[in-house]
Amino acid sequence: MATVAFTRHLERFLQAPPAEVEGATVGEALAAVFASRPMLRGYVLDDQGGLRRHVACYVNGQPVRDRARLSDPVAAADRIYVFQALTGG
Repeated sequence: MATVAFTRHLERFLQAPPAEVEGATVGEALAAVFASRPMLRGYVLDDQGGLRRHVACYVNGQPVRDRARLSDPVAAADRIYVFQALTGG
């Protein structure tokens, strides 16, 4: 099973411990997490189901390529990291 880990920043607002989930894509893995923790969905995804602008998602240290449909493949031993992206100027 893949592991989905969220930034510690979320712990101030929601319980977001790492979770081991099944899923063939990033979207399926995140949906499995949101099934047990629905409040996280609004932090991570926009109203179209894609990653929010200021959320970064990496699979094994590589950025997710498909931010809209979350179709990047996920293998059983993969680690998915979700965190707030830093922006500014």
